[in-house]
Amino acid sequence: MNHALLALEDGTVFEGRGFGARQQRYGEVVFNTSLTGYQEVFTDPSYAGQIVCLTNPQIGNYGANPNDCEAPRPFIEGLVVREFSSIASNWRSVETADQFLARYGVPVIAEVDTRKLVRKLRTGGVLRGVIGFGESDPSQLVEIARSSPLMAGLDLATKVTTSARYHWSEPVTPCSPSERLPKAAAKEFHVVAYDFGIKRNILRRLAHVGCEVTVTPATTTAEEVLALKPDGVFLSNGPGDPEPLEFQAAQVRKLIGKVPIFGICLGHQVLGLALGGKTFKLKFGHRGSNHPVLNKLTNKVEITSQNHGFAVDPDSLADSQVELTHINLNDYTLEGMRHRQFPVFCVQYHPEAAPGPHDSQYLFEEFVQLMRDHKRS
Repeated sequence: MNHALLALEDGTVFEGRGFGARQQRYGEVVFNTSLTGYQEVFTDPSYAGQIVCLTNPQIGNYGANPNDCEAPRPFIEGLVVREFSSIASNWRSVETADQFLARYGVPVIAEVDTRKLVRKLRTGGVLRGVIGFGESDPSQLVEIARSSPLMAGLDLATKVTTSARYHWSEPVTPCSPSERLPKAAAKEFHVVAYDFGIKRNILRRLAHVGCEVTVTPATTTAEEVLALKPDGVFLSNGPGDPEPLEFQAAQVRKLIGKVPIFGICLGHQVLGLALGGKTFKLKFGHRGSNHPVLNKLTNKVEITSQNHGFAVDPDSLADSQVELTHINLNDYTLEGMRHRQFPVFCVQYHPEAAPGPHDSQYLFEEFVQLMRDHKRS
């Protein structure tokens, strides 16, 4: 059962060694170039429906622990790596990465030529794939990959969202005594956060800058949000295609002009749709922690953490209504915008930096200032 296969819809089959849960899983195969933070990748709900290839050649060497989870469980469909460490060496570790993924039913294929796989995905675009074990028939696996759902047109946000409203007030806590972390601000604002697949470190960052957060399901109406009397509304990250989220875009449209709004990732895309824009699927997406983004308001470059496969088309947005604020310096896609009249802004990347650099954490402070100014007006 240690023999594993990764079969792609184009007929390519990679052989490797199996770890994690020995069960067949399919999904869109994507790659992430981060050097650290694999547990955060495993548990990011934005990866629902995807098999993730990590380009760092060794994964699992610092194990897993409860504090680094971005959600209650992993959301990746499967994992592809070059070397998967069977041991863990870290004072925070409570189990190996292998044990962690096996416990939640996530299969792993290791000893794969990940550079070859990534070159294929970069050249031809992402592909659907399936991980199989034991004496799996490669041709049958290829057919399973070809018959699996396409990511385009797939609404996954309403599948991963919370089933009930809940409260969050826990701020960021340091990983070690040596970590320099500003003191958490006193609670000053009430924020309602739409959960499209929200990460815990986003909630921690909001709490750290002085927000009491009420997290609501993705199907919450604008009227229900306003009944909670929020000082601001947050639109979270999440998986899948943004275009099927017509209901969510309609609710956000009703909120514009009534309350300050801040969106991240899928929240940025939903806000783009609410403003009359369109989205499109990227060839292989942006997934990693070293993507350069130009802040056009300051003319400074931020190194950012990213995880998305779709983007907002800037040509579909009215220039009189929306100001483009951030641009990706790798492919010049839209990374941020703000409304010219109302207190509304969003970014495509992940300023909570889990994993990733801290260049963009100022955006949470900007959201607080936006709510403060709105209160005074």
